[in-house]
Amino acid sequence: MSDIPGLLDSIKLDKNSKIPMYMQLCNNIKEMIQQGILLPDFKLPSVRQFRDSLKINQVTVVSALKLLENEGYVYTKQGSGTFVSRSIPPASYNVSGDANPISDELYQQDDTFLISNGQIKIGANTVNFASATPTPDLFPVEDFRKVLDEVLERDRGNAFGYQDSQGFYPIRESILRILHKSNIATTPESIQIISGAQQGIDIISKALLAQGDYVVTESPTYTGALAVFKSRGAHIVDVEMLEDGPDLDIFEYNIKKYRPKLVYSIPSFQNPTGYSYSNRKRKEIINLSAKYDFYILEDDYVSDLDFENRNYLPLKAIDTHDRVIFIKSFSKIFMPGLRLGFMIVPSKLTNIILQAKHTTDISTSGLIQRAFDLYIREGYWDRHFKFMFNIYKERYLKITQALDSYLPAGVRFSRPGGGLNIWLNLPYGFPIETLIRQAASEDIVFAPGRIFYSSPHVQKLDNIRLSFASVYIEQIEDGIRKLCDMISRLGNSKGENRRIPLL
Repeated sequence: MSDIPGLLDSIKLDKNSKIPMYMQLCNNIKEMIQQGILLPDFKLPSVRQFRDSLKINQVTVVSALKLLENEGYVYTKQGSGTFVSRSIPPASYNVSGDANPISDELYQQDDTFLISNGQIKIGANTVNFASATPTPDLFPVEDFRKVLDEVLERDRGNAFGYQDSQGFYPIRESILRILHKSNIATTPESIQIISGAQQGIDIISKALLAQGDYVVTESPTYTGALAVFKSRGAHIVDVEMLEDGPDLDIFEYNIKKYRPKLVYSIPSFQNPTGYSYSNRKRKEIINLSAKYDFYILEDDYVSDLDFENRNYLPLKAIDTHDRVIFIKSFSKIFMPGLRLGFMIVPSKLTNIILQAKHTTDISTSGLIQRAFDLYIREGYWDRHFKFMFNIYKERYLKITQALDSYLPAGVRFSRPGGGLNIWLNLPYGFPIETLIRQAASEDIVFAPGRIFYSSPHVQKLDNIRLSFASVYIEQIEDGIRKLCDMISRLGNSKGENRRIPLL
């Protein structure tokens, strides 16, 4: 099939079916790909074309396309559209009504969230255990206004011109002060300024990955990274994240089998689990990178939020082989809307990464770079970090104490000692969708664990992530108590009307 009208006419949706509309749309497209009706690199209709032709909700279309991308059937080119992948998974990937049980109605609840797009909608009274970014009342607006005014007075129009694609040199010097606390020794010449960690992951993928390449990731892991790798047409190889890091035997087996170009790692207070690599595993993975010739993309999510002084060293701090690409964003501590972060790039990759950055957005905002440089130099950053550290530590202690008090037997949670997330392990077969709905009716939102897995084959449907970055201290105990009551009730009712063998 080579025409969009023909494709749209071929899609059959049943609004009376128990299978959600987005799954029906996903399965229609998937079958045409599997049967060879839609060929590799065929451009799918736009969201608007699907919506208008099929008379369905735009969210339904986006959800279906996102699911197809997550499963490897399609890839997205920014600004160009969605295309059929050149290599597709086996036919067993088909989604049924039970495989990913979030219904269209849940996606479309205006007052809750749109998990399909990794976004949430928050009401004024929502107890937000879903977001891992600070609330606006914690933003240091007045202090940042002072440095903005100073930069505008000092640099005038120069602050608004194009900057060096690698970044404003003085801010690269200032970042060395921050890195010193992590025992990372580098130079301004090795630092690349980026517009947030997400852009950094995208730039690395653009520079290093081609269609069909392999990337090894922890499982579960950060959804934004998974989406980027899949958009490049890469194959994701999952290694289960244990409480002390990935199983190294399985990790090395996959490295030898697939020979990945890249390993994506969040070694400290991982998102979503909160787990951290042991020092032994950190050293061994560095050694394996040299042995098997791959690069490690280290996402330094929130290693500095170490509430129990565990003093984990970043992989980059022990990178004796120059194999680690280190990415850090300021969004979890500072003002996320400023979109500012940096990378430390191995010497062999400096030029190719710089080219990828230049073709992405030429340069990160010069005004923001100059202002943040001054913010660091004048001591504002250190003061604000200490303030945020204490806020987050207080919330961490509150949420772990509440879970200790109210969580029913049979439910375990991670106690990471830092970071922003708590990972709940619910009993096998627990009705997560029902919990999502009941919690939403009580204005409580959280992130279901399944969204952090690369495909339905590796999804575990009995986890949830609770973040405490965006929930106010006075909301935590009552929110956890209500959530635990729901978990207890649903856990008790799960066994009703079950079938048992006649022995």
